[in-house]
Amino acid sequence: MPRSIPIAITTIAVLSLTACTTPGSSDPFVGFGPNPMLPAPQRGLLPSVGVPSVVGWPSGASPQAPAGFTVNRFAAGLEHPRWLLVLPNGDVLVAESAGEPSKANKMQRGIRGFVQKMLMKKMKAAVPSPNKLVLLRDQDGDGAAESRTVFAQDLRSPFGMTLVGDALYVANNDGVVRFAYRSGQTTAAGPAERVFDLPGPPINHHWTKNVVVNSDGSKLYATVGSNSNVGDNGMENEDGRAAIWEYDIASARTRIFASGIRNPNGIDFEPSTGTMWTVVNERDEIGNDLPPDYLTSVKEGGFYGWPYSYWGQHVDRRVQPPRPELVANALAPDYGLGPHTASLGLVFYRGDTYPASYRGGAFITQHGSWNRQPLNGYRVVFIPFVEGRPQAPQLFLSGFLDAESKIQGRPVGVVVDRRGALLVADDVGGIIWRVTPAVP
Repeated sequence: MPRSIPIAITTIAVLSLTACTTPGSSDPFVGFGPNPMLPAPQRGLLPSVGVPSVVGWPSGASPQAPAGFTVNRFAAGLEHPRWLLVLPNGDVLVAESAGEPSKANKMQRGIRGFVQKMLMKKMKAAVPSPNKLVLLRDQDGDGAAESRTVFAQDLRSPFGMTLVGDALYVANNDGVVRFAYRSGQTTAAGPAERVFDLPGPPINHHWTKNVVVNSDGSKLYATVGSNSNVGDNGMENEDGRAAIWEYDIASARTRIFASGIRNPNGIDFEPSTGTMWTVVNERDEIGNDLPPDYLTSVKEGGFYGWPYSYWGQHVDRRVQPPRPELVANALAPDYGLGPHTASLGLVFYRGDTYPASYRGGAFITQHGSWNRQPLNGYRVVFIPFVEGRPQAPQLFLSGFLDAESKIQGRPVGVVVDRRGALLVADDVGGIIWRVTPAVP
């Protein structure tokens, strides 16, 4: 029997089992804002699935930006580009990366696990990890990189990167390493040096680790996602996870800065206040519109509910035994980003190339859902900030889904380059998109 037949039969069965779940809202900004609507939880035999297909970008096609902006390919033909770092001389580092298979993950077993793995493979998410950093250089300043070199390789699912003086820090899936760096170099001069460990394999359900530096260069902050949806792999396997870690560079001491954050990825510091903000992927399987992913300021020592509650003190009754003493202190996020949007990248705009209305606001990449009907995310949104607080959302980059809701690309990392343009990593498309005002 051809392989496509059992896959098709399985897909039909999955759709049949999930058909009883109420479809989600078609409002593109459902679940956005400081007080998003939280419907009653819904549970089915299997999670909702969107069963999206990947078609890629046609020749000459690109995402759509608002009027007054143009989008071009800064670089193409990359291998699963996930995260970006702009170096002081304008070079751009790209982490080409994917997750490692995990045999210890209970969530990957049984019917649920089979369905999830099938969908991830169909969406080009389950690919071998390139495990390298690539350096892109736009020597002539035309908005497209003429050269690319492998800066470092044989890493372990690298993701976040940050530069502190002459030290380039890279977050692997099990800890942070460091390379010596001098301006203009195109390849690492030597092997990576281990700096500090983070919770990693053998399970490593959320493998992506980001790392950023604070404003005075004294501390690093690293994100660590949970090892499950809601403790499914045992809470003993969640030690140190669903958290943001702090590393003091001078003393080499680590501690958990904030916890109960299911899967934080992007971190940046709001320009007017210096406050840390992060974007977070929330839990699954309690409804197409519940709970929203979120953008939140991060309080030192704060607990944000996972897995015992969501959006503050809304108890998740699937988690046993309950922990009411923790739920009582759970902080509600600042701003909803919609259900199952897979919000990953975050950058505050500090440039002066875009119109004044964009300055100080946040660009957020939404990688897109696989477990929601209808599909959600697959875009870049802009959240203006006024006096340090988020305002009404705006669609900034769309078209990652075509007219038939098939995937052309999926946005992940987002940065502002040295000339004030936005760069967006598209892992499925293998492209770095560059967005500039149409008239300089």
